[in-house]
Amino acid sequence: QVQLVESGGGLVQAGGSLRLSCAASGRTFSAYTVAWFRQAPGKEREFVAAIGWGSGSTYYADSVKGRFTISRDNAKNTVYLQMNSLKPEDTAVYYCAADRWRRSGYSDPKYNYWGQGTQVTVSS
Repeated sequence: QVQLVESGGGLVQAGGSLRLSCAASGRTFSAYTVAWFRQAPGKEREFVAAIGWGSGSTYYADSVKGRFTISRDNAKNTVYLQMNSLKPEDTAVYYCAADRWRRSGYSDPKYNYWGQGTQVTVSS
């Protein structure tokens, strides 16, 4: 069982940066693939980025490539999402999700564990 808690959201101007954190409980966090998804009002939840267990390979949605960076610190049971060059269209509730031993389908939202979400608002 894993519990996820997101933090770091807030209000930022376009072009600014934020760093989101996803803190996890549990002793085997390194065995989990962790992803970030986001959901804007009236839209479906969409994949943002993922980082695999083991080698820590990273995967990004085309809309955030080159602007967002996902990383993990297994000693701290935490995954980060560094968001630079933010745009108003990045405004959404951001959720982290985790799945043990997931090896593929990182953008598929069928993850077993989800956080409660953190709001990111980018003003123009």
